[in-house]
Amino acid sequence: MQNKSTIKNQKGPGFLWLLTMAWRDARNNKSRLFLFVSSIILGIAALVAVYSFKDNLQKDIDEQAKVLTGADLIVESRTPVNPKVEHVLDTLGSEKASERSFASMLYFLKGSASRLVQVKALEGNYPFYGSFETTPRSAATVFQTGRGALVDKTVMLQYNAKPGDSIKIGALNFKIEGSLDKAPGQSGLSSTVAPIVYIPLQYLASTGLTKIGSRIQYKYFYKFDQTEELGRTLKQLKPFFEKEDLDIETVESRKESTGRSFKDVNRFLALSGFISLLLGCIGVGSSVQVYVKEKLGAIATLRCLGMKASDAFLIYLIQIVFMGFIGALLGAILGTLLQFALPVVLKDFLPVELSMEISWSAVTQGILLGMVISILFALPSLLSVRKVSPLNAIRQSFQEEKGKQDPLVWVAYILMGAFVLLFTRLQMNNWMEAGAFTLGIGIAFLALFGLSNLLMWSVKKIIPTSLSYLYRQGFANLHRPNNQTFMLTVSIGLSTAFICTLFFVQGMLIKRVTLSSGKNQANMVLFDIQNTQQKAVSNLARSFGLPVLSEVPVITVRIDKINGKSLSDLPKSDSLPNSKKKNNGPSERAFRGELRVTFQDTLTSAEKITNGIWTGKVLPEQPIPISLEEGYARGINVHIGDSIVFNVQGLLISTVVGSFREVNWTRMQTNFRIVFPTGVLEDAPQFHVLMTRVPGSNVSAKFQGSVVKSFPNVSVIDLDLILKVLEDLLSKISFVIQFMAAFSMATGWVVLISTIRTSRGQRLKENVLLRTLGASRSQIIKITAVEYTFLGALAAGAGILLAMIGSWTLAVFAFDTSFVPPFLPILLLFVLIVMIIVLTGVLSSRKAFDAPPLAVLKE
Repeated sequence: MQNKSTIKNQKGPGFLWLLTMAWRDARNNKSRLFLFVSSIILGIAALVAVYSFKDNLQKDIDEQAKVLTGADLIVESRTPVNPKVEHVLDTLGSEKASERSFASMLYFLKGSASRLVQVKALEGNYPFYGSFETTPRSAATVFQTGRGALVDKTVMLQYNAKPGDSIKIGALNFKIEGSLDKAPGQSGLSSTVAPIVYIPLQYLASTGLTKIGSRIQYKYFYKFDQTEELGRTLKQLKPFFEKEDLDIETVESRKESTGRSFKDVNRFLALSGFISLLLGCIGVGSSVQVYVKEKLGAIATLRCLGMKASDAFLIYLIQIVFMGFIGALLGAILGTLLQFALPVVLKDFLPVELSMEISWSAVTQGILLGMVISILFALPSLLSVRKVSPLNAIRQSFQEEKGKQDPLVWVAYILMGAFVLLFTRLQMNNWMEAGAFTLGIGIAFLALFGLSNLLMWSVKKIIPTSLSYLYRQGFANLHRPNNQTFMLTVSIGLSTAFICTLFFVQGMLIKRVTLSSGKNQANMVLFDIQNTQQKAVSNLARSFGLPVLSEVPVITVRIDKINGKSLSDLPKSDSLPNSKKKNNGPSERAFRGELRVTFQDTLTSAEKITNGIWTGKVLPEQPIPISLEEGYARGINVHIGDSIVFNVQGLLISTVVGSFREVNWTRMQTNFRIVFPTGVLEDAPQFHVLMTRVPGSNVSAKFQGSVVKSFPNVSVIDLDLILKVLEDLLSKISFVIQFMAAFSMATGWVVLISTIRTSRGQRLKENVLLRTLGASRSQIIKITAVEYTFLGALAAGAGILLAMIGSWTLAVFAFDTSFVPPFLPILLLFVLIVMIIVLTGVLSSRKAFDAPPLAVLKE
């Protein structure tokens, strides 16, 4: 009775015993268990590196925000301020500086070279925080004491200029006091796109570049000794600034805008790392499935000794938890080290000096994420442990009767999908974007799953018996029990699709910017040509044998009223109850800033009417019909038949919206949002834009030099130079993208190795049977090579096919262009991926080739 009572009251094993059993079982499988989670190390490393970079970047932006701005308050205007505004501005702050900035030609007297630059005429001790970084250092202060200049270092290097050389801006010569290495808020990329030249403001008028029609930005910098004073000033004067169309920027607004500008970058990097992690987790799930199947005998033996199914499940769950923790910890350590490489990769895009340090929050997030996702993806296989029957201990071939699918397995799959969606939502702007990304990943998984099943079915049904035995055996390995066809197809295929899509998109972007390569396309633009200079500039171009492809007048206007409502009327009409209604009036955006318009009697080749009727010439005593670009019309909320009153240099002109146009902005020609008919603006103040084509760099340099000498106010844009800048920009962006995409490919490769080594025991037994039947080592190697060649071809082909479908979708719906697959690079990439898979598969299986049959049979 005592024994029965003891048995009756005996409790299940405690956690310590389960922990001990998990450790004892894991001791003999440490290398195999480590392979399970080695797949997630790179994904966790990528995420921890991105999170650490984001945390350190935000910290440095917060700390260096004043240096980024250079002042406590910046007031900006696109037009000269009136006396009333000037009086208010003079009362602000404890210290003030002023700046005028505009695009103009820079002419080097030594070498007769010229370049379009951003000229900034400065007066005062700006920046109040930080300093100009110049070579020599004294140039930052010396250039304002005389007729000196600071020239961007990239331009100095490009034209081999040195301090002391003379440059010409407009009608005035300046002495180069030094090179400008860095200005407040300037990154390496911005200096490449728009190089800066600083000159003293007192000499700006003498350059002759401030005439009517010149496009100048006016900035006023202020320093406040007391922060409270700045807050009171902004609160008091903000309505006044808005009324006078003045933009303001503070340290806080710069901090926010800088942080937002890198938010999308961080999102992309995080999602790239997450894709790597997902690929690795597929390897974890598949490897755990094989591992559990190999442990069926041990589990069944424990069941025979009285262990509950739930306790057996907990033993292997403990193993996965601890190995997941180790893998996540190693990934966090690698990611922490890797974060020091990201500033090098992104250095051209950063406006601040990064001080990298360990981000413990990023490390914690990485470890928790690694553990959670390892458990989730291992759970479907671990749950099968609960169904292992004790009969497996005495009869390995025993199979449970197939019943209904375990509902907990479906719960596990739902949790996996929900986790992916939730993590994606944290990186995206809204649930719609997160759902689209998750759906895209799901479709890719299903497509690859379908292809792998199709492959296994085809191999069973189609491979002829007349084929060589080595080939038949290699193909049979693709559908043998415990095969890894699905897992390798998904991991290799998805990583291939990711990298190929990035490659194809990069090619499409380069195609969009290589627009000046056509023989009849313009590659040089001259603008700010005044009416009195138009004929002379055209004759100068023809004297160099250059064609005048187009001459377009440009008039500066402002919108005064839309349907009788001005900017001051909008708050009255847009009351709160009606603010949510559609089409409730013009957008406030329509009245902000100046517009550049033109007049013409015919549509250009880049324009197409989408709504309304085009009118090229105004009729007497009829309303003036204008044509709006359809996207701009939607933005300001106007429709066909609406009336718009324009302020043209003080003269009010009433018009009616007659048509909407679709404009191909990628065409290398002048395009406008608003086009007037002829017979209206011919006598309005205007400047002209001339487009021509220059045959070579020598003619280009001579022609630009002549333009700068004869017409200092005329600016020249060398589109070939712009093209080179854009290509350089795209190459830098693509390097960043490929840097992160490499994690996906590396993860796929690690999963491949992990899978091969995990199934090595089964391969040993298969090879022993083949060796026993008389197969030689070389024949076994050929069988393995056939298997991985076919598997690699399927995975690479599926990945490339998905990338082509995705790239075509992006080309049609996002970039509005055609997509032509580059067949030679695709072929080379296909062959390279297949070779890597075959070599990895054969080399990782070499121990299975050399193992003696007796040694395997004794195990």
